[in-house]
Amino acid sequence: MKRLLPIAALSLLTLAGCANTSTYSGDVYRGNQAQTGQSVSYGTIVAVRPVQIQADSRAGGLLGTGGGAVIGGLLGSQVGGGTGRQLATVAGALGGSVAGSSIEDRANRVSALEMEVRRDDGTDVVVVQRADRQYQAGQRVRLIGSGGNLSVAPY
Repeated sequence: MKRLLPIAALSLLTLAGCANTSTYSGDVYRGNQAQTGQSVSYGTIVAVRPVQIQADSRAGGLLGTGGGAVIGGLLGSQVGGGTGRQLATVAGALGGSVAGSSIEDRANRVSALEMEVRRDDGTDVVVVQRADRQYQAGQRVRLIGSGGNLSVAPY
């Protein structure tokens, strides 16, 4: 059992970072956007700021929290005997769930850019998307889509 514990811990922590973050890219379209018309406007980037996007976990946080609780409980059960072992198991499970949740949250963060774009019609819009391209103030760009489905692309 003691040999299996590190393998289980690594497996669960690896799975905890399984959020699909590719949808935050300006280069990735969702399935419902394919073969549909997208509006396009043009503008100039006024300001760029690095930010982070907290991606949602596909498992709703269960892998990090649950996996951490299991691993913490297993580790706690290795301590002491009798009532002390039970208390250590409970404390390990609680501590493991908090640690696992925190690890999962950190694993699901995506480096992004907040870009303020002044459209050619004079209106400003801010778009946050994955930082998978270099953008800078003064750069001409295309704004593709509208409302909640707006992305920035090079011109």
